[in-house]
Amino acid sequence: MTLEQLRIFATVAEMLHFTRAAEVLHLSQPAVSAAIAALEAEHGLRLFDRIGRRVELTAAGQLLHGQARAILAKVEEAGTMLAELSGLSRGALRLAASQTVGNHWLPPRLLRFAAAYPGIRVDLSIGNTEQVAEAVRDGRAELGIAEGVVTDSALVSEPVEGDRLRLVVGGCHPWAGLVRVGRDELAAGRWILREPGSGTRALFEAAVRGVGLDPGGLDVAMTLPGGCIIRAALLAGVGASVLSDLILADDLATGRIVALEGLDLPSRPFHLLRHRDRHRSLAERAFVRVAVEAGQLPASP
Repeated sequence: MTLEQLRIFATVAEMLHFTRAAEVLHLSQPAVSAAIAALEAEHGLRLFDRIGRRVELTAAGQLLHGQARAILAKVEEAGTMLAELSGLSRGALRLAASQTVGNHWLPPRLLRFAAAYPGIRVDLSIGNTEQVAEAVRDGRAELGIAEGVVTDSALVSEPVEGDRLRLVVGGCHPWAGLVRVGRDELAAGRWILREPGSGTRALFEAAVRGVGLDPGGLDVAMTLPGGCIIRAALLAGVGASVLSDLILADDLATGRIVALEGLDLPSRPFHLLRHRDRHRSLAERAFVRVAVEAGQLPASP
């Protein structure tokens, strides 16, 4: 078993598609298929079930996937430690960020870091808060930045300046002419919300409970995986939502989206997540120093 075989296997296991994995790896599809076939033949185990055009991990494949990710993370860490000997002139930093952070808070900070350390490659994955915590816990990301609070004994969480959630509707919504929305209106409204597991959804549900309502009893017309698509639904007048002011700054200024009172939605910090026991690279420390701590940027998309 070679590191290249493990790298190919892990990519196919994450994509669950040979052709897409080949595109990510910049290899031909036959080369990817041959590497997996050789790995299966070498150990006499089937790692994937082929179901039509889809593939699924077998039990053996699931076990190998966890080990492969850990091994590849260690190889990446070793490469980073060697790169540090060159004084951060080259190397890589693996980040994971939740939706609002990755799409709105992080981009100008990444530009700042790239200007200071042009030789450091940044690999960014975006998911919800739970997925960010999982990526750091499993070693697929060295640093996570999440909207939600994470309680995990394997991780260290450090708060940084974040955003403020706002109760909002589109300018054409019946609530748009109100200043404050009452409890009965909140209970009867149609909602467009982030998926369970996101920090935004968790804070919304806590705020709803704070006014004596059961989140499970609300009329949730849509559950959508990101703030930008929720913003589009708001502009179409579909319902009400709770979103970050980082996403809505321009719309609030023009009145296309209207912010209302009615839920207790204070400013919220974001959270830097690191593994408690893993080495902190110079690249990660430099990113926090240059991109996060060196002065706050204006809260705009």
